[in-house]
Amino acid sequence: MISDNLAFPTVSVIMNCFNSAQYLKEAIDSVYAQTYKDWEIIFWDNASTDNSPQIAQSYGEKLRYFRSQETVNIGKARNLALNKAQGKYIAFLDCDDLWLPEKLEKQIVLFEKNPKVGLVFCDTILFDDKGNKYQLYKRNVPFKGRVFRKLLERYYLSMETVVIRKDSLNVLAEWFDERFNMVEEADLFTRIAYAWEFDYVPQALAMWRIRPTSLTFVKKHLFPQEGELQLEKYIKLYPGFDEDYSKEIQKMKAKIQYQYALLDWEKGEDSSVRRRLSPYLFTQKKYVIPYIFSFFPYKFYSRIFNRRALGA
Repeated sequence: MISDNLAFPTVSVIMNCFNSAQYLKEAIDSVYAQTYKDWEIIFWDNASTDNSPQIAQSYGEKLRYFRSQETVNIGKARNLALNKAQGKYIAFLDCDDLWLPEKLEKQIVLFEKNPKVGLVFCDTILFDDKGNKYQLYKRNVPFKGRVFRKLLERYYLSMETVVIRKDSLNVLAEWFDERFNMVEEADLFTRIAYAWEFDYVPQALAMWRIRPTSLTFVKKHLFPQEGELQLEKYIKLYPGFDEDYSKEIQKMKAKIQYQYALLDWEKGEDSSVRRRLSPYLFTQKKYVIPYIFSFFPYKFYSRIFNRRALGA
């Protein structure tokens, strides 16, 4: 076990905060409870107006507190925090999520075993304040190794599980894309996958809190818009991308249309659902079910598939 080293910590934990007082202490405490002790917290306050600053600043010197003069979008806020990171590895914890005590200990060792690994993730438990729980990879074992193509087909990472090698950022033209509020993490981690291997700890070592007031639900209309921008970006960024990854591009386009279809369906425009999904029914059979359900009100479908509604 590496001993504490405040001057040059091995792991920088990025915590981006905006009015997160309700769950903040619980999140920070889960970092302090880590069995792996060689870390710092880079706490970036995105101009909060609640008592988040007071909570964060009540901790010791291992939590380095920074504050924006004004509230900026999440991509820019994450970059501002990254600029302060001193660690060899970068971990991420949003202020309403949690880590289990052995998370960093079990992940860092995989980086040390293989210098080609740029990102290590683990399983996570989705939970809400009503006591409902759902283990993300309980039924489907995620891919590891060279996974760029797999992430294009279906993005399956969860932010609170991820640790990256800081060197993986050095070859990128940009870190988090500051245009994005919803897919900023998916975009960055997918681009890291283009040049690095990924590894995986099969235990659930993190917890993702599901809240109806989170950006995922409040601004879900941004998912397909940002997905289109992400696809355009990769076509320009990677030579031959449109030919080498044609199958994956079709799946990305289908997902974008599915997300637009859900938004239309929720507004009562059920015919739009069928129009958007019909081109993909023969190549991607998972869209047959929402196509059939679209003859009924959206609420029937959402009750059954609510957990996966934006991530198909």
